[in-house]
Amino acid sequence: MPKISAEKLNAELSKGTTAPVYLLTGEDLYRKDSVIKQLQTILHPDDFNFFKAQPTSQDINEALAQANTAPVFSDVRLIIIAGVDKLRKGSKEQLALIKYAQNPLPTTTLVLTHNDAKKIKTDKTLADACAETGRVVNFDELKADDLAAWVRQYMAAQGLKPNFDAVDLLCESVGSDLHALENEVEKISLFTAQRTDKTVTAQDVLACIGFKKDENPFELSNALTACSKARALAQIDKLIDGGEEPVSVLAKMTYPILKMARIKRFAEAGMAQGDILRAAGLMFWESRLVQNARNFPPQKNFAAALNKLIDADAGFKSGANLDPKTALKGIVLTLLK
Repeated sequence: MPKISAEKLNAELSKGTTAPVYLLTGEDLYRKDSVIKQLQTILHPDDFNFFKAQPTSQDINEALAQANTAPVFSDVRLIIIAGVDKLRKGSKEQLALIKYAQNPLPTTTLVLTHNDAKKIKTDKTLADACAETGRVVNFDELKADDLAAWVRQYMAAQGLKPNFDAVDLLCESVGSDLHALENEVEKISLFTAQRTDKTVTAQDVLACIGFKKDENPFELSNALTACSKARALAQIDKLIDGGEEPVSVLAKMTYPILKMARIKRFAEAGMAQGDILRAAGLMFWESRLVQNARNFPPQKNFAAALNKLIDADAGFKSGANLDPKTALKGIVLTLLK
């Protein structure tokens, strides 16, 4: 049984198909926990046939002793050992796991979780053993399009109909922590519970994550990518007058400007839209930015604006006597002449 993708594993589990050994690698704890819950649902182990262990010598010895024992008044036994990445390479505990994985008991399902992506690449002995008789599945943190697709699918499963801007905003606000995203979707679901129309907008997301309607944290970024000089200048006034630190406002400006510069460079090189999306690390609904690249300022403007970004960053961090509005607005005026 080879190493397989997370999608293939989900397809197998949805059919009730299980393997005697699983090694779940990667840093996405949420999806690994979901696999374990699916296995518990499929196998229905009772208290006599379920054991969860930590990667200590005593726990692993007990776990393997149970794994090698036929289930009690049941057809299956489920054993989980969390965090096996903590085991030292070549230790007796790791060697015992490898030995068991090479010849597992058919009535036992052993699940190992490994949370260190770098370590699994340099020490493949356990992974190779598990791949021979079971399933090795990697769960890296979801990024860009994959993260957006997960959010959209999860929201749809809750009966919600998010638009692209709502998903975009939710991903940017919360990041790739799926547990946190699940909590935010739950809040959105409660927020829209009394509605017949379950469409979720960016304003709904803002309301649920604690921003007022006129406090969109991405308004400055949106103004820059829309090449709206007036909106960007007004937003700088609003943020500074509202007490936001100049270095924080500068950070809100840096990412969209760099993103626009990349898109402009790739577009001028004649790359196709799909290739630009991949090369620039954009989400699929950001294709509108690629389409708008012809309206972006020329590369010389980006170069000059980036120099001002660097100078402003150094000035703010060194405590130089810079007027924040003048420095920040100077970047906008240089970029969007």
